[in-house]
Amino acid sequence: MKINIVKENNIEIAVVNSNEILITDVQSALDFMATINYKTGCNRMILNKSAICEDFFDLSTRLAGEILQKFVNYNAKIAIIGDFSIYKSKSLRDFIYESNKGKDIFFLQDEKEAIEKLSKV
Repeated sequence: MKINIVKENNIEIAVVNSNEILITDVQSALDFMATINYKTGCNRMILNKSAICEDFFDLSTRLAGEILQKFVNYNAKIAIIGDFSIYKSKSLRDFIYESNKGKDIFFLQDEKEAIEKLSKV
């Protein structure tokens, strides 16, 4: 896991790049949040979708809701970046659409878009 800190509009954002899966369940998401906050002091983070297990994107597992609720509870904002067009589930597309209208959780195409979104919120 490699962490870079980007500062935009006086807001620090941790950009996390990983070649391995970092989030597989609620506990690993909590550990991820705690690690990023401890190492960087940031409560806003960007993570590539490949660092999250595929079960997260199957809403029937309820994993996405449980994990993202932890981010909201701990006042952490996250942008998950990648290509989400590969998922054909209408409920997932709706979930992504609604999340992107909020202020805590975003599913975006790239890092630039994520930095823009997280630095305004």
